[in-house]
Amino acid sequence: MPDRNPQAHRRVPPLQNGDHLSAREFLRRYEAMPEEKKAELINGIVYMGSPVRISQHGEADALIQGWLCNYSVATPGVKHATHSTTRLGPDDVPQPDGLLRIAPEYGGQARVDAKGYLNGAPELVVEVAASSVSLDVREKLASYRRAGVREYVVWRTEDEALDWWALEEDEFRPLPAEADGTLRSRVFRGLGLDVRALLAGDGPRVMSKLQEGLQSGAHAAFIAEMQKRRKA
Repeated sequence: MPDRNPQAHRRVPPLQNGDHLSAREFLRRYEAMPEEKKAELINGIVYMGSPVRISQHGEADALIQGWLCNYSVATPGVKHATHSTTRLGPDDVPQPDGLLRIAPEYGGQARVDAKGYLNGAPELVVEVAASSVSLDVREKLASYRRAGVREYVVWRTEDEALDWWALEEDEFRPLPAEADGTLRSRVFRGLGLDVRALLAGDGPRVMSKLQEGLQSGAHAAFIAEMQKRRKA
């Protein structure tokens, strides 16, 4: 008996660096890969993951994830995730190193779909990049801005620098630092970062500054506000 649906048996093409795909086709090919690899779709172009160096990425990523995780644990309604495929739109499916998002029941702008992917822009995204010429500081910055990510942090390890942008009038603008160099989130109140300590890899100082923010009146007010959103 002839096969009435030969299309169903066609092999799904593998993802390749530089492919131009829609978000739907990207995810179809991504899910068909024999083993999970890092792959992202930025402005309709596929970027595949490369080997990760512990000195440029691994240890830096671990420190900043600890910072994000500790904030989320102390803040009801805020969720932290690492390296999670996120569907921002028809041409953008990144896999950010880290993110904080407000849960939907607390008024967050992103939702988890039936397949377990995040749909929509998380409120804060963090990437660990090598330098200012990386994808994270160029194409991804534009992608996150278009999608409505409210704050975007990039730690440029080779440059020994950190950028923190806040979305204002549809544009990313640098977040101003306090006199001692501390940066504080406008969305997640109480989330403070000692940038000098982070760049030096000084975990205790990074966590000390975070604890200072978690014990502040601003953080307490944010929790109260979140609880009101939940009740509403």
